[in-house]
Amino acid sequence: MRFSLNGAPQDCQGISDSPNLLWYLRNVARTTSVKNGCGEGACGTCMVLVDGTAERACKLSLAQVEGKSVITVEGLTEREQEVYVWAFAMAGAVQCGFCTPGMVISAKALLDVNRSPSPEQIKLALRGNLCRCTGYVKIVEAVALAAEALRLPESKAQLSAECGVGSRFPRTDAPSKVLGRAVFTDDLLMSDLLYAAVLRSPLPRMRLHSVDIELARSSPGVVAVLTAADIPGQRYHGYIRKDWPVLVQCGEETRYLGDALALVAARTEVAARAALAQIKLEYEELLPVSSPAIAMGSDAPVLHPGGNILSRTDLAMGDADEALRACPHVVTAHYSTPMTEHAFLEPESAVAYPEHGVLVVEAGSQSVHHDQHDIAAILDLPVAKVRVVNNFVGGAFGGKEDLSVQHHVALLAWHTQKPVKLTLSRAESLVVHPKRHPMEIDITLGCDEHGTLKALQAAIVADTGAYASLGAPVLERACTHVTGPYRLPHVAVRGIAVYTNNPPAGAFRGFGVPQVAFAMESALDILAERAGISPWEMRYRNALQEGDLLVTGQAVKDVHLRDTLLAVKEDYTTHAYAGIACGMKNVGLGVGLQDVGRAVIEVADGKTVLYTGAACIGQGLASVLKQVVCSSAALPADKVEVVLADTGSTPDSGATTASRQTLFTGEAVRRAAEELARDLKVTPLALLEGRRYRGEYSGLTDSLHSGTATPITHVAYSFGTQVVILSENGRVKKVVAAYDVGRAINPTLLEGQVEGGIVMGLGYALTEDFPLSDCLPMVRTLGRLGLWRATDTPEIKIILVEKNRDETAFGAKGIGEIACIPTAPAVAGALFALDGQRRYELPLLNTAYRKRPVRSANKLDK
Repeated sequence: MRFSLNGAPQDCQGISDSPNLLWYLRNVARTTSVKNGCGEGACGTCMVLVDGTAERACKLSLAQVEGKSVITVEGLTEREQEVYVWAFAMAGAVQCGFCTPGMVISAKALLDVNRSPSPEQIKLALRGNLCRCTGYVKIVEAVALAAEALRLPESKAQLSAECGVGSRFPRTDAPSKVLGRAVFTDDLLMSDLLYAAVLRSPLPRMRLHSVDIELARSSPGVVAVLTAADIPGQRYHGYIRKDWPVLVQCGEETRYLGDALALVAARTEVAARAALAQIKLEYEELLPVSSPAIAMGSDAPVLHPGGNILSRTDLAMGDADEALRACPHVVTAHYSTPMTEHAFLEPESAVAYPEHGVLVVEAGSQSVHHDQHDIAAILDLPVAKVRVVNNFVGGAFGGKEDLSVQHHVALLAWHTQKPVKLTLSRAESLVVHPKRHPMEIDITLGCDEHGTLKALQAAIVADTGAYASLGAPVLERACTHVTGPYRLPHVAVRGIAVYTNNPPAGAFRGFGVPQVAFAMESALDILAERAGISPWEMRYRNALQEGDLLVTGQAVKDVHLRDTLLAVKEDYTTHAYAGIACGMKNVGLGVGLQDVGRAVIEVADGKTVLYTGAACIGQGLASVLKQVVCSSAALPADKVEVVLADTGSTPDSGATTASRQTLFTGEAVRRAAEELARDLKVTPLALLEGRRYRGEYSGLTDSLHSGTATPITHVAYSFGTQVVILSENGRVKKVVAAYDVGRAINPTLLEGQVEGGIVMGLGYALTEDFPLSDCLPMVRTLGRLGLWRATDTPEIKIILVEKNRDETAFGAKGIGEIACIPTAPAVAGALFALDGQRRYELPLLNTAYRKRPVRSANKLDK
């Protein structure tokens, strides 16, 4: 079989084990721009041109391309490379970058035949490509820009060099991501590499009696087979609570379908997976605990030594009972939110290998220093003997905070003293990593005759699944944010996170707040109707203002929620089928936890090199931090390089979570850069060779129930308002979003975060779900998760409110999480305006997107 690849002839004779074109391109031709995001034809990360038509390489056999021309981004002409890099960088169409080469291929297929496409034609051309980061808006803009450039006889592809705070400085990693040169972990290949596979529990709950690995050990190509007995150190890991077994031990119970029982390392992936089938298990099937209600029953089996309750959070302010009795308008309702999947496009992957007496683990993580400590404990090694390095990370959204593959390759590499790679299939990824918490929320909300909020009571039950992950702080954030961004003098909140045998639930964009925002904002709409005022007016009257107290006792500052409400008012009031919702989200870990940003700037070879352990998971952190250095030290962009997330060279700057890195690491970088700037006033950069400047910022906060008279539970909060407008047929036509962002370090990157968050929020509202049956996932493919595509994306209008007086990190607040929080309740409000039905569960039912009927009337009093 022969075909041409980017003009070069390919002779495939003798390659009998290639399952598809994708495998050949990545493993034989080493064309790693073509990614394996799902292997099922759903994501488009493997898109290639076959005789000019965009095709998914995972769905093509080598026989199907015989005699044909296959083009990847490596085969673009020099002019095309220049144009697509310029267009995608200028538009801000690149975030994590895992989907980007496939997007470029689909764009080229369109522009090769149509140099003046409409936005609708561009969206249609991109319908086979998923993007979980950008929300597609800027990708559509990028394709239009590329079309404009390609219509000209000469390229105008010149990237802006302006790099100060507030500028639209193009991402530093855009060229490598657009052209497929950015290295993700599964792209790594090294000599003598072994491939790993994991035997997982066949049942969500069972008692493991024995694991017989003798046949597997003697299987062809197998180098090592490990069980729990082969772990030299700590056998449990966990981000906060160490309750998650690296490998389940004989005599123990499994707690979910993703539990690991044995590991195999072999010379090929096929041999590793074949060996799994040779491992013999003896076990006793046990009835799984499928819901918090069952788990809290008096006769429920005990899933963890401490019982089935992971955590409780109780908050109170004033006297909610008495205040509610005095309210003329009261609403009581129950709301349900589902388990949902992150759907980052890069499946989990890690490579581990020994190097000069240190075990190196390369992966895509949200916290390399946390990974380093956990892996060292598992291997019983000094922390300095483990080095964790981030490659480019193909999306995360909270789903790459917990260990998933890093510890398993580390264990195999430690035993074999050889390099080992483990990349999860999409089906395995969906089973293994934590999800968004499903929650059951009871809420009672009351106001006076003028619509002024007086009291709230809420009870929240979160299904935290098999292991703790970050379930306890997720519950805590849900409880502290259920009041929404409103003045409420009387509050009583009870929350409980419960273990079950469902997949673990942990961090996911919004961290528990999207669930309670849906409940609170929906109840607020009903209360506004009872009080005879508009939903907009209800929110404006009760919006938090400077000095108002949160339920934690913190007095808020730098809050401009009313400005965001005013910014969207016209769009809300002039459309018949519009819904409105507000949101707030903490920035930083807070609640008394250590929360530090760190950075080091070194002068080397006539440039400055910024080192920080913060992870970029697509948000453009390197570009933002470069802009901070350029502004603080008055340096041009070409004099600043950035090194991120390598425990061997970068200081620990905490996890990329809680919307914290721009503020915490940004402020640390500013402080280091200002030290450099002081020296630059008297000494040229060339004469500062070897100097190092350190910056650190610690967000000091108080724990809940600290007893502090004026507690600070978080260093900052972001606020926002969204309006969702429907067409007459009930589809989302437009979203208007106004955000109190403090200061936009890079407006283009910030807009991209908002757009991506909104589209993720629309999916959460209308289509996304991760259904279970007796603790077993009913969906094992990316294409059935209800993810939104370019053709689903509405017009999005973004308004930025920049009024922060705080100089920390130039006044910037986090935007990554708040972007998605108001969306679902705003959609619910728009649907009520359309058809008069209140909806109490997500995803919303009886819509143009899901036709199932709305559940029967909710309990509403007064």
